[in-house]
Amino acid sequence: MDTTIIERWKLCTFVSFTGCIILILCLNKNHSSTKLLALQAPAISITSLNQFPTRTLEFSAASNLIVYPPESVNSSEDGCNIFEGRWVYNPKARPPYEGHQCPFLSDQVSCRRNGRSDSDYEKWSWRANGCEIPSFNATDMMERLRGKRVVIVGDSLNRNQWESLACLLYSSLHPSRAYIETHSSVYKVFRAKIPDKGLRNFDYQILELYYQYLLEQDYNFSVEFYWSPFLVQLDVDKKNGTRVLRLDKLSGSARRWQGADIMVFNTGHWWAHQGKLKAWDLFQYEGKLVGEMKIESALDIGMKTWASWVRRKVDMNKTRVFFRSISPSHTGKECYNESKPLSEEPFAVVSSFPRSLTQIIEGTIKEMENPVTYLNITGLSQNRRDAHPSIYARKQRQGQQLSKEFHPDCSHWCLPGLPDTWNSLLYASLDFNTSGQVSDS
Repeated sequence: MDTTIIERWKLCTFVSFTGCIILILCLNKNHSSTKLLALQAPAISITSLNQFPTRTLEFSAASNLIVYPPESVNSSEDGCNIFEGRWVYNPKARPPYEGHQCPFLSDQVSCRRNGRSDSDYEKWSWRANGCEIPSFNATDMMERLRGKRVVIVGDSLNRNQWESLACLLYSSLHPSRAYIETHSSVYKVFRAKIPDKGLRNFDYQILELYYQYLLEQDYNFSVEFYWSPFLVQLDVDKKNGTRVLRLDKLSGSARRWQGADIMVFNTGHWWAHQGKLKAWDLFQYEGKLVGEMKIESALDIGMKTWASWVRRKVDMNKTRVFFRSISPSHTGKECYNESKPLSEEPFAVVSSFPRSLTQIIEGTIKEMENPVTYLNITGLSQNRRDAHPSIYARKQRQGQQLSKEFHPDCSHWCLPGLPDTWNSLLYASLDFNTSGQVSDS
């Protein structure tokens, strides 16, 4: 008799548990449908990365991406250039995250943690002329990235952008659902984890269904950074230390870039280095070592090598390719102790980066068969001398005296800070198609 009662209780328990799981699955299905309908109403809708509006876009004379906003956005008939506008100060503005929310941020960009006391540089927002740029929505971005890969490739400024994007997303997730690997200087990754597969050890089929339910709740995407400042391969001879820049061979990490759904590239700064900062001794091209070559010619060959790889290895039906323009530096001590932009209007300051190299980069993108979106952030970043780490690229002690030969960091950017704007523009660009054209000017 007791055995019969126990068996009945087991059966009731199992049936109750099964009913709860089925109810959860049904509610989740309805919730997903409702959420999708709700998110389709705003200016930015949840769509596949491969399904974008097909209106033709153009590049202006300044080689900026022209974006046609949704009908609900107020703009002119000619569309909106999201890279043309002005900086607006709001004393009540708050950054999209706090630095302490992202313990993986490097010291180089953690200005407040390193002792910077002013915060006005965090209160400037970018306003495009003629339309509103949608604010970065981390939840929507993660929905777009569900089950996908983002690959960011380039120099330390693209690492700066990776840290920004990783923090924008990480700060919107529970830490238990995120995985961060930042120990390597050449590879970093932020991953929204999938559930623990330990449930698979149970024999009950209902637990397998429950695992599938949990799987649907996790975004399961990754945002990866690969260090490759030239995009082409830099080899070092182990015997004599000779450094050879192989202009017709892409970086060795390129095989790991393949298959990503979004790619963001940059190069430029390392090509312009001279003297002790120059990273190569010889060029190699078509099997021959070359000691001297005009840097414009070398960059042209290197960019064509990258463009050829994109043409041969990237499925443009699956992948969106972006190329970020030069992040401006403020040489010498231009950024030391600065708390305000040079001007609220962009393009008021001329970039110190050689125009001849910029023209080669833009010319390569213009000639590419596969459309590449050019994120032209140079002009809007040029006057933000206040947003660099300066002396706060490392921890400052109270009362510490600066040496006469100190070198403030006027190249990278504090976080939170300017790269968050770059990623907001990347986010806005995901909703629109592009002709991938650069102007002839």
